Amino acid sequence: MDVHIGERAASGVFLDGGGLYGTEHAVNFVVRGGEISRVDGPYAEAKEVVGGWSIMQYDSLEEAVADQREFAELHAKHWPEVTVISTLRQISTGPEAPGD
Repeated sequence: MDVHIGERAASGVFLDGGGLYGTEHAVNFVVRGGEISRVDGPYAEAKEVVGGWSIMQYDSLEEAVADQREFAELHAKHWPEVTVISTLRQISTGPEAPGD
């Protein structure tokens, strides 16, 4: 991962990112029916957990998708015993549609 992220940082694609502590340290606020409740971890029922994040900048959607695929391939190669879902999303800067 260090090599992968280092290459992207050197090329100017990687802007920011980091890992996250486990759900045992999490605090969630749930809004349901207009009411707010606080729920502290750990969350034994959690099936999916966000383990880290990155802010990247690409010249095209195709370039972003290709790099996301390479990121997933690194996990498949080095950590085949782990299920990883890697999500690519565009940051919203206003009401326009993605890609505008």
